[in-house]
Amino acid sequence: MIERIETGIAPSSSPVSDAVRAGKQVWLVAIAEDPQSGEIVAGGIAEQTRRTLENLDIAVRAAGGTLASVVQVQVFLIDSADAKGMNAVYAEFFASPYPVRATVVVQQLLAEGLRVEMLATAVLD
Repeated sequence: MIERIETGIAPSSSPVSDAVRAGKQVWLVAIAEDPQSGEIVAGGIAEQTRRTLENLDIAVRAAGGTLASVVQVQVFLIDSADAKGMNAVYAEFFASPYPVRATVVVQQLLAEGLRVEMLATAVLD
């Protein structure tokens, strides 16, 4: 049985949750959207990665954890050239030992102008 976590981030118009919990595990998804308006933030990969990770932080804290609780991250980029910029910002948010991570380049993401999306798993104490 899963429990939806209220993160305070603007809800999607799609039938999805941005954070759910089952026992001590939490699954989260984050994009580069303003948490109040839901609008995609302007800028390049650094700005979008920063907002995505800030939203991930908001969501994991709403679940009762921190970014240190994150054990796995899946990153979706629309351009492999963005990996370097994404990694630079990612390293500001996570410290060693880093979560297990897969980075995948996709043709496009659903929201217009979106360059990065992250799916994460956290384990709470």
